[in-house]
Amino acid sequence: MRLRRPPTSAFTVPAAAATAVLLAATSASAAVVTPHSAGLSRLGTCQEKALGVKAAPGGPANVVNISVTNHGGSSCVVDRIPTITFAGLDGSAQTVPAAESGPYTLARGGRAYAALRTADPASTEGHFVGTLSVSVDPSHYGVTFGAAAVGMPQGIHVWEPITTLWYRSAASATSALADALG
Repeated sequence: MRLRRPPTSAFTVPAAAATAVLLAATSASAAVVTPHSAGLSRLGTCQEKALGVKAAPGGPANVVNISVTNHGGSSCVVDRIPTITFAGLDGSAQTVPAAESGPYTLARGGRAYAALRTADPASTEGHFVGTLSVSVDPSHYGVTFGAAAVGMPQGIHVWEPITTLWYRSAASATSALADALG
């Protein structure tokens, strides 16, 4: 038994109509968001001029405490990984634990903290530089700090530097760095 194929014209859809159906379906699926991502999608990247970035000695040798404060009028997002670079050197501090970029929400008036180790104090390898720069978002220029400001007046010793993600408290950032160092 042979099935009869319906006439082609019964299934022919003009190209414009097919495109419209496809676009409508694509738009509908793109509009579906989870409650968590819906809140993030409304928050913009923090304006660099609305942020206060600080770096200070962290206690142990070659450790720096970093903070960022949102002085803007509303919540906004920064990258969850602070980008820390060193004058004249390629690359940036590696994140511990290893992580990828993503949004980190800073409430209006909110503050976040990270801890940085520039080099193992026992290491004889590495470089000494005069400054380090901290950027809280890849779209920002960042803030540069001199060696004396971060408690290393003889120069910032850099060898396999590591940084934490942003945390809600300085103690949490310090603890995360200590855990990473074992």
